[in-house]
Amino acid sequence: MRVLLTGAAGFIGSHIHRALTAAGHEVIAVDLMLPAAHGFDATPPPGVSLLDVRDPDGLDVHLRGIDAVCHQAAVVGAGVSAQDAPAYAAHNDLGTAVVLAAMDRAHCHHLVLASSMVVYGEGRYRDTAADFIPGPRDRADLDRGVFDHRSASGDALDWIPIDESAALHPRSLYAASKVAQEHYALAWATATSSTVTALRYHNVYGDDMPRDTPYSGVAAIFRSSLEAGESPRVFEDGRQARDFVHVRDIAAANVAALEQPLAAFTPLNIASGHPITIGEVASILATASGGKPPVVTGDYRSGDVRHIVASPEKARHALGFTAAITPADGLADFAHAPLRAAAATGSPTWR
Repeated sequence: MRVLLTGAAGFIGSHIHRALTAAGHEVIAVDLMLPAAHGFDATPPPGVSLLDVRDPDGLDVHLRGIDAVCHQAAVVGAGVSAQDAPAYAAHNDLGTAVVLAAMDRAHCHHLVLASSMVVYGEGRYRDTAADFIPGPRDRADLDRGVFDHRSASGDALDWIPIDESAALHPRSLYAASKVAQEHYALAWATATSSTVTALRYHNVYGDDMPRDTPYSGVAAIFRSSLEAGESPRVFEDGRQARDFVHVRDIAAANVAALEQPLAAFTPLNIASGHPITIGEVASILATASGGKPPVVTGDYRSGDVRHIVASPEKARHALGFTAAITPADGLADFAHAPLRAAAATGSPTWR
């Protein structure tokens, strides 16, 4: 198969590039090399061409003879301030729309889209009456150290795994852009009789992860603290539940999705299936690296959700995909894994 891979020089994209090549596919790899991800004056690595996915003429050239597109190019992270909104809209949403229009001109009808767990907002909870997804937490409760969602009787609610049928409730700028990407892709698939598999990544970590940037994942931020001889600082009470999935499993899921087109639009959770708390993540990394133990700060970030844990069953049934690396093993290895040497620079810009 001849695959156009966007965002091919990024953390996840570079792993997908290697996995597709190892599987025998021909990869046409492109990346814009945004300074916010790669640093100023970064040049594409060998085998990757410089391309802005908002450039329709450039896309027309690169889409010649392409069988499928693996669209990873995006500005990532939760968004540091409201001023980041134009960058998310320009790169993620406009970029996806331009890619879809170019695919239509090239008669290329299979897209694998990098989506995210953030489209759900909060996770799903069990109450005595029914399972439900709650609204945002009250700031006054957070200020008092009350982090859990509560039932009418005041008891902390237990989370349950969220599946792909859940409604989408974005709570960050990044989340809003990922929902928009999915909606554009769904509309395109319907209009063109094409297939889209939207892979909703949960917390991705692994070798070659970027470091020392507000847009980095929490595992890399903890790593940086430990390497500086500091304790990882854990927000809230450290009991926030998440699913951490290794980047090599993410790459394997992309290969499977490219090789097995599904129904017109199919969203899939890509997760390890082994829930873990943020406090446990910090403790595993600290123990494995011989660093200082974590400090639970009680601080919180506006817009953070309490728990979000995936059900990976649909991906297992639809693609035969099951993550091979558990968070316990993968995070212990990640404590010594190489991180990206090039430091990201500044906030993303939309131009």
